[in-house]
Order: sequence, then C-alpha cells, then structure tokens
Amino acid sequence: MNYESFIALRYFRAKRKTGFISIITYISLMGVAIGVAALDCVLSAFNGFESEVRTRLINADSHIHLRKFYSHAIEDYKDLAETVRQVPGVSGASPMIVRESILSYKQTNQPIAVRALDQETAAQVSAVPSSMVAGDFELGMQPYEDRELPGIILGRYLAESLFIFEPGERVIMWALPKQASILSSMKAREFVVTGICELGFYEYDKVLCYISIESAQQLFKMPGGVSRIDVKLDDYTQADVVAPVIEETVGNYPFTTTTWFEQNRSLYSWMTIEKRLFTGLLSLIIMVAAFNIISSLIMIVMEKTREIGILKGMGASSGGIMKIFLMEGIIIGVLGVILGNIIAYTLLVAQQKFGFFTMPPEVYIIDRLPVEIHAMDFVVVSIIGLLLCILAAVYPAYKASRLKPVDAIRYE
Repeated sequence: MNYESFIALRYFRAKRKTGFISIITYISLMGVAIGVAALDCVLSAFNGFESEVRTRLINADSHIHLRKFYSHAIEDYKDLAETVRQVPGVSGASPMIVRESILSYKQTNQPIAVRALDQETAAQVSAVPSSMVAGDFELGMQPYEDRELPGIILGRYLAESLFIFEPGERVIMWALPKQASILSSMKAREFVVTGICELGFYEYDKVLCYISIESAQQLFKMPGGVSRIDVKLDDYTQADVVAPVIEETVGNYPFTTTTWFEQNRSLYSWMTIEKRLFTGLLSLIIMVAAFNIISSLIMIVMEKTREIGILKGMGASSGGIMKIFLMEGIIIGVLGVILGNIIAYTLLVAQQKFGFFTMPPEVYIIDRLPVEIHAMDFVVVSIIGLLLCILAAVYPAYKASRLKPVDAIRYE
C-alpha cells in the first residue's frame, strides 16, 4: 500500500476535531448507497416490465411471419410450412389468414381482427390452444339447434364487450368489401362460440377472434390460399439470424419475413429510450450525494491544512496530496456503491420471492411488480456512482495540492 492510500484510509477512519464533518461524510456515503440502490431497483423493474410485455406479445403472436409481397395470398401453404419446419432453429410453422371484419351478436356490432388458424398445427406457433378460459379449442363444424355451424373462439375482452360469457352463443361475421361503394354488399356467415381465450395482452384480447382456415377461405373469398405462415423458433432472440435463412430456403422473392421485433419496433424502441432516460434522471440522486462529498472533502482539507503542510515539508508532491483526497472520494464511492448494490439485490430478491409490492391485476393483468435482475445494469450503475464520486473529489483534491507548505504549517 502506497502512502497516499494509507493516509486516505487514516483520514476516513480517524475521528474529526469537528464531529460535524464525520456526519457529512457518512451522509454522503449513505446518499451514494441510496442513489445506487434506487437506480438498480428502477432498472430491474424496467427489465421486469419489458420481459413481461415481450413474453405476452410473443405468446400472442409468432416469432417470424413469412408472407408474400403486396399481401398476395400463399397457395401452396402446406408444402411451404413443411419446408420452413426443416430450417435449423425452427420449432414450428402454421398457416394463418388475417383479416378485419365486424362481429354481430343480438343488437351489438363490434369491429374485430380475425385470425384463421389451422387446428392441427396452431399449437406449434400460437398460445391460443393453451389459453382457453372457457370452452374448448374447436374451430370445426359444431351442432347448433337443428344444424351445424363453424366454431369461433373469442378473446376474453371481445366476448365481454359483446356480453358473451360462456360458449354456445350464435354470432354473425361480416366480410367487408375491399372497395366500398353504394352497390357493394357484405357477405355474412354464422358461427357458434366454442370457447373464450385470454392471451394476457389486453390490446389483443379485446379485438381478436379465431376461426378455421376453411371458414375464412369461404367467407373472405380466398380459395386455397392463406395470408402468411407463422413461424416459432427454439430461441426467439435468434429471429434476426433465422429469418434470412428462411427467405433463402423458400427462394426469396416473392416471399419476405418479418420478425417479432420488427412487428413491435416502436414499442421496444420507446421502452429502450425510457430506460435510458430514467437512468439519467435517477443518476441525479447520486449527484446530490456527490455534492455532499465536495463539501465534506473541503472541510477535511480545511481541518488537515497543517498536516498537508507537514507532508509537503517532508517531501510529498502536489500530485501525492491530490491522490490522497481523490482516494477519499473513491473510498466513499466504493463503499456507497457496494452498500447500495447489496440493498438493491436484497430488495429485488425479496420481491421476486415474496412479492411485497402488489399491483391491481384487473388493470395490469399481473398481480405484483415484476423485477428482473441483470448483472450488466448493476455494473453500469456502479460505474456511474464511482465516476460521480471521483469527479466530486477532484476540486477539493486540487485545492489541497495547491497549498504552500509554509502557509499551511502556519495555518490555525
């Protein structure tokens, strides 16, 4: 240990002539710890919300969409889906038709988004079959009174908006004309509600309904075609890598792919910006503690002026004196960062295990605050805390290094 570090540790642990200086030093240390803990907790909460939203979006949709340019229909979709399943990294592929329509029940009309699924392969890419809260995942022909009607599955909040609370009700779906005019008419078809599902994402559950591909092909005049092939991967983070491989496998043009991130780019971009913004804003808490470090070190310099003069008289350089007080700032910073990280980690683990901070599930779907601990966030926060503490110590250290030995020894 060099003499600068040794003296800095002595100054930090030694009792002051003025106890007020020690109090300010410890307040500065606690300020750094609280600021670091707050920033760690907020970033972990952001991670938790981002993970929750991403999980629900991915459960509600597939990782990659394979479609034709200009939204042209895909005719040979069964062979195409089988080809896609052979691509390394792909765990499932299923055809789908996507349309907008209007659903009528008694005197209520509701605009909807229709997704036509292949009942045999839908479970490979969609969470709908495993998200049923009422009824069964049945899209084929179902008995209704003295006839048979195709089945339809409604999102939970869509069903509630139509005042449908259990399967067995008859609804009417209207096919909107591509070009509306006075003479245009809408084709309609009756369906029987076979189930109600909840994906856990309100924006989807309030507009989506699901029918069979055969019913959609008849209603929307798409004989033998589908809108796209939905693809599920073993690892969703590899979507950007697998998507070009799929395009190359199926022969590129006229096919194109869209990944889950591209489908929700604006949402994820905003979440990233928001996280960085709050990191900067909450760093101000650490900066407040840094101002306390400045005042604390200035007072220490004033109290130790005579000792600084003696050290310089014994041959200590201005650089050595500056290092002593920089080390004081570093010690406060290191202890504050370590203590803050310990506090944050303890709180976050407790929240993950016991869920002390609850949330209204009817508003947020989840019943407690989600947190996800990322080691890199702790590292970044630690670096920010240390840098602010070092910067706070620069001015007092510089002033101490500029003291002249004779004037310093005479000082009292």
